[in-house]
Amino acid sequence: MTAWIALDIGGANLKAADGAGFAVSRPFALWRHSADLPAAIAELLAACPPAERLAVTMTGELADCFPTKAEGVAAIVHAVQAAASPGSIRVYLTNGSWASPAQAIANPLLAAASNWHALARFSGRFVPAGAGLLIDIGSTTCDVIPLRDGRVAARGRTDPERLAHGELVYTGVQRSPVCAVVGRLGWPSRQTSCPVAQELFATTWDAYLLLGDLPEEPGSAHTADGRPATRQHAHDRLARMICADRTMVSRADALAMAHQVANAQCDQVAAAVRTVLETQGARPSGVVVSGLGEFLARRALARNRIDAPVISLGGVLGREVSRAATAHALAVLARENGD
Repeated sequence: MTAWIALDIGGANLKAADGAGFAVSRPFALWRHSADLPAAIAELLAACPPAERLAVTMTGELADCFPTKAEGVAAIVHAVQAAASPGSIRVYLTNGSWASPAQAIANPLLAAASNWHALARFSGRFVPAGAGLLIDIGSTTCDVIPLRDGRVAARGRTDPERLAHGELVYTGVQRSPVCAVVGRLGWPSRQTSCPVAQELFATTWDAYLLLGDLPEEPGSAHTADGRPATRQHAHDRLARMICADRTMVSRADALAMAHQVANAQCDQVAAAVRTVLETQGARPSGVVVSGLGEFLARRALARNRIDAPVISLGGVLGREVSRAATAHALAVLARENGD
């Protein structure tokens, strides 16, 4: 059987998987360092098992370093070609077909943001009959994809269409600014509340660090202020959301603020789930959850009182593979396609 490596190239992360248990995720700020993308892909591929073929999906074309999506798709495809043998590359499209690099560049809106379709198509095998649902929540975005008899039943294809139908919620458990999730934060020790600063002082990552939903990562500085992803620094960042600091906002205050952020984000995801289910017209017979924010997906289901069986890709695949679930799904589909 031909060995494949799949790449999922996002605006903030690069992910790779072989569909057989190997997966790796690395942060990469594409909007800041687009010229370094070929080298970053080459470095990522060097950490992967050997493979004859390369499958590619992307969301990074939306990064604002590219004037248009067409230019973003072309830049990403050219970067992959610079890092790998061009003849070995196949690009996955949002209609479920595969394309050569040249075909992908010629059809940019089919190549753009295709990773959700690969994951939904893969997930359909876990809910093979009746209505189903995939909720994939990552660092930046949330996908709520309806399934029908194991097939993708999404109404939208492009990002704007998916946003309009509630199938894409541009919110995630690490990178979403707190000011995009809440407009005010309660301040229990002062028995008041404050409007939040419309500034990138803190993100949802800080809320989930304080609540223990996400582990501390002292070696990571991909936070709002560039300081480590620890509870202490998360406390500081959340305090700044009301233009205060740790001497004014206690740890108990910060925890209360974190709960408010988490609840508001859960409301956003739960509302999208309701929208998709209302359109689908049936309660799901099974729900697949995946990504770094599986815990948030489960809370959104509970908020909607959905008691269907939940299939955790984190449980099925393991935490690291689930974090790169789109790349894993793409590698599996590539092997099954036999191209």
